Amino acid sequence: MKPQVTLYTRARCCLCDDAKQVIASARQHVDFDYAEIDIDSDPDLVRLYDHEVPVVTINRRKAFKYRIDINEFLKKLAAST
Repeated sequence: MKPQVTLYTRARCCLCDDAKQVIASARQHVDFDYAEIDIDSDPDLVRLYDHEVPVVTINRRKAFKYRIDINEFLKKLAAST
């Protein structure tokens, strides 16, 4: 089963843009399901992640916030399968 990666993001967030680039690069090496969710579309998500975006989860577990390192991301993906 492929890992499920979710990026909790918002508009005009430069760290979110960086996270998207890292995730896109990782997809060239590893196959995983991916979803992006704008936290501003849901008040509950704003309460959870307002000051932490971007947040990356792998199989619904928080793996990163603010910054994502591609090598650490690939390690966590490998460990999640």
